Amino acid sequence: MFRFGNPEYLYLLVLIPILALVRFYVIHRQKQKLRIFGDLNLVKDLMPDVSVWRPRIKFWLLELGIAVLVIAIARPQIGTSVINDKRVGIETIIALDISNSMLAEDVEPNRLVRSKMLVENLIDKFTNDKVGLIVFAGESFVQLPITSDFVSAKMFLNTIEPSLIDAQGTDIAGAIDMASNSFTKQRGIGKAIILITDGENHEGGANEAALRAKENGMAVFVLGIGTTQGSPIIVDGREIKDINGNIVMSALNEAMCEEIAKAGGGAYIHVNNNSDAQRLLDIELAKLSKNEISNNMYTEHGEQFQVFCLIALLVIIIEICIFERKNPIFRNIRLFDNRKTLLLIIMMALFSVPMYGQVDRSYIRSGNKDYKKANYSEAEVYYRKAQEKNKKNPQAIYNLGNALLMQKKDSVAIRQYEEAARIETNVFRKARSFHNIGVICQNHKMYSEAIESYKNSLRLNPNDDETRYNLELCKRQLKQQKEQEKKDNQKMKQNNKEDNQKEDKRQKQQPKDNQEQDKPKGGMSKENAEQLLNAVIQQEKDAQQKMKKAMQQPRSRRNQKNW
Repeated sequence: MFRFGNPEYLYLLVLIPILALVRFYVIHRQKQKLRIFGDLNLVKDLMPDVSVWRPRIKFWLLELGIAVLVIAIARPQIGTSVINDKRVGIETIIALDISNSMLAEDVEPNRLVRSKMLVENLIDKFTNDKVGLIVFAGESFVQLPITSDFVSAKMFLNTIEPSLIDAQGTDIAGAIDMASNSFTKQRGIGKAIILITDGENHEGGANEAALRAKENGMAVFVLGIGTTQGSPIIVDGREIKDINGNIVMSALNEAMCEEIAKAGGGAYIHVNNNSDAQRLLDIELAKLSKNEISNNMYTEHGEQFQVFCLIALLVIIIEICIFERKNPIFRNIRLFDNRKTLLLIIMMALFSVPMYGQVDRSYIRSGNKDYKKANYSEAEVYYRKAQEKNKKNPQAIYNLGNALLMQKKDSVAIRQYEEAARIETNVFRKARSFHNIGVICQNHKMYSEAIESYKNSLRLNPNDDETRYNLELCKRQLKQQKEQEKKDNQKMKQNNKEDNQKEDKRQKQQPKDNQEQDKPKGGMSKENAEQLLNAVIQQEKDAQQKMKKAMQQPRSRRNQKNW
């Protein structure tokens, strides 16, 4: 298999016709100037050393050298080996009901979103199997043919919405028949049809279709989603009403789902808000017989630019060695003049660019091999080596972010994605960097940052349905987060209010307690105690005044001598 590693450089081939037009214009101008001197044949006789064909040969050799050099820069690659990849697994067709009744919210967040989550978890557990997607309502169509490309399967899964089918209803029989015809022709392999629906069959014939699938060697498993009590159907935030103005209720028809599963030789599993349905489905699929599934694929693509660089260099050397004038016996030999030497140096420099880039690309290829084998730490080492060789290689930086992400090193991975988005020139790869940043932020419940990253991604690639789905999901999660925070704040305010009321009540009771403590044990009131205290104070004052007067009166002193 042939391909180009950098096909965008092929646009440089437009230089070939442009140079040719310039060349023809220059020749035309030269002829006009020569006519001023006289007849062209006479003028040619006066210039015997001038060659007519040599300049033309040199020009077309130069054109050829440029063309070959552009092809070399575009990095031609050839698949070096074809592997008949044989895996032991089963084939599974998932038929998903996308009628409006699947928007009922008796299962969180609603029936359709819950079904998509279940299918995504199922695909994540597939390793050597094949999977296909069919959506149906009033009619059916294949969303994804059966494949072993699980990344594409998850991407197509995220784009599923009820608006994909205009004809409303639930044609289960048509979906089972289409699924039966979507398997490969390989025999001896387990084939399963997983029907996810709420059981509201409006067309009939489902049991007969399941029986036909069973006779053709396919098992029909029915996943009934919803509750038997029923729930309103919410479309664009409004409840659907009938012509009489009554709210339309959608309930799970378990009896019909069990009949279809029984006719199809499979099992019926009820899907609710827990993970029991996922576990039971894994058990049932494990019972199916497995066989070898073959896939032809190219493994590695070898670089072939070296051959083209050598051809370009050889052509340019030949062009330089050809003289425009006739030189008998190499008289006045001058192989190189200044302009030709400069041109040769430029070509050699261009030749060395792919060779230099080959070093970091070799590390990237080695890292990709380890990444595919889930050896993320070893892949990280190779990507960092590639980054050391060329710090401006966006592919090495982006792949390093992927390896770090798989190792749960989210903060470091974000920095790598930001750097890749900054220096990346390809808008699609730049959009993917912003998408991955949004995924990391969303996983950490940083919904505002995730929304901004998804918006940046969609500005670069508006057709990315996966990013658009994640953006809408993130907006819903942000809304739920704000509502939860609002409820928590209200609860906190209510608790604070109750605490303040208890404190006020306690403070109001405090003075009464103090009054009771001020009462004497004998039963004396506060007023009597104060009167008694005042009387004691007054007696103390009277005693002090009497002592003061007595001290002021004259007294006779008697000197006692001791000799």
